[in-house]
Amino acid sequence: MINRILRFGLIFILLLLLQVLLFNNVQFSGYVNPYVYIMFILLLPFEIPAWLLLIISFFTGLIIDLFSGTPGMHTSATVLAGFVRPFILRIISPRDGYESGADPSMLIYGFKWFLIYTSIIVIIHHTALFYLEVFRFADFFRTLLRVLLSSLFSITFIVLLEYIRKGK
Repeated sequence: MINRILRFGLIFILLLLLQVLLFNNVQFSGYVNPYVYIMFILLLPFEIPAWLLLIISFFTGLIIDLFSGTPGMHTSATVLAGFVRPFILRIISPRDGYESGADPSMLIYGFKWFLIYTSIIVIIHHTALFYLEVFRFADFFRTLLRVLLSSLFSITFIVLLEYIRKGK
């Protein structure tokens, strides 16, 4: 139990540092902003209670907001991602269900499952984040392009980090 808490604490700190020190400074012509901190919400255990998932999502988004100067935007998008996560996991669950004590991992459930899972959550998160940032429909298609391009880059980095994390 303590080992798991320490492991997730280390993952949390590393992802926040990566986001704040590296990925917040990556911006390609205003269209691509990779957000890999959402990977922490993706990697939390299947058995985590919904209330705890929402609290963790809230504080993860709040910390990113504090470092990014975006009051409430990352918090609300991350809470939304944490809220829909159990529904997405239920929809894409394997035929035999999830293994007891297992974490969402590419190593256990395969590349295709992890890519679908990551893509859905990241697109939901990025859609909420970028449309909250713009907060009008005048730039609907420009914002949609930002969502798609940023999601593509975020998903790519998350999958690469998952390969590094599992040592494959």
